[in-house]
Amino acid sequence: MPAPSSPAPALLVLEDGRTFRGRSFGAEGEVFGEAVFATPMTGYQETLTDPSYHRQVVIATAPHIGNTGWNDVDDESGRVWVAGYVVRDLARRPSNWRSTRSLADELAEQGVVGISDVDTRALTRHLREQGAMRVGVSTTTLDPDALLAKVRQAPAMSGARLSGEVSTPEPYVVPAVGERRFTVAAIDLGIKSMTPHRMAERGAEVHVLPADTDFAAIEALAPDGVFFSNGPGDPAADDHAVELLRRTLDAGLPFFGICYGNQIFGRALGFGTFKLKYGHRGINQPVMDLATRKVEVTAHNHGFAVDARPGEERETRWGSARVSHVCLNDDVVEGLELVRDDRVVAFSVQYHPEAAAGPHDAAYLFDRFADVLGERSGEGKR
Repeated sequence: MPAPSSPAPALLVLEDGRTFRGRSFGAEGEVFGEAVFATPMTGYQETLTDPSYHRQVVIATAPHIGNTGWNDVDDESGRVWVAGYVVRDLARRPSNWRSTRSLADELAEQGVVGISDVDTRALTRHLREQGAMRVGVSTTTLDPDALLAKVRQAPAMSGARLSGEVSTPEPYVVPAVGERRFTVAAIDLGIKSMTPHRMAERGAEVHVLPADTDFAAIEALAPDGVFFSNGPGDPAADDHAVELLRRTLDAGLPFFGICYGNQIFGRALGFGTFKLKYGHRGINQPVMDLATRKVEVTAHNHGFAVDARPGEERETRWGSARVSHVCLNDDVVEGLELVRDDRVVAFSVQYHPEAAAGPHDAAYLFDRFADVLGERSGEGKR
């Protein structure tokens, strides 16, 4: 039997010229995107299949990746969305009872370029100091200057409207688990599969709609509430989603938003948004609920944020809007709520309460949405 071939050499070049060499895994080829780092020690399958990572090259800060292989259960969408994947040590073989194949085999099957044997600690420190930036990873162009020229021609994340590239092309329904208590219209801006499931667990029949949905399609469903999902890109470039949400609030429909949906909610309420230096990505981010003062350990994936201050409030035509959650690492806004007649009628968070992957500290937010829906429909609190 012939000896297995050695992995091909691979090259990573950042747009400021910083260069790292490593070895190829997954598919061979050449990819470009925004270089970002993610801090979780587990859950790489959920990360790679999260549509919010579209057009991003993800650097794993955990040093050893691939132990649990790949299975057919934990995908958060129908494909891998990352543009490329960067790790230090790639597991030689998976070791988990749920695994059906290796990480490298899955990336190769889906045409995703990976690079291993990279000093990811040095790379992460560089991005923390210099900020997220464009990057190229290649197994075909191994000259740093040549690859750098290509990197600097790649599109930037600022100003990119990407929700339409990851959204479902056709509506679909996630049925309620058990008795149907509510109907929810969920706008797919890059939704993860666990999110409508969490609402279905609480009795919601969830109609997942494309990003370009108009308000007439929402009205036709006669929903009890509306949900806006996570997703990739710059919220400042998505005027359609902002206008759709304003129409939703005009109609008096309860609203819940996650991540990108939080940023769109902020814009609809009159706040601005801005790009973070290097973003929050991981499953270990501390967030405080300002109403309860409770600290939650939460899962994040965002490079943009709402431009507001902790404690800030403003009056809108729908009620009083205020900051509800903040990140304890840097005071970035992690949640908003809209209050009318002393009742929360719409709210959002910047993080991922569906816990796929991640801690379950924020699962109560789906209960809160069910309570708001119940109050509007006359059902009362659960």
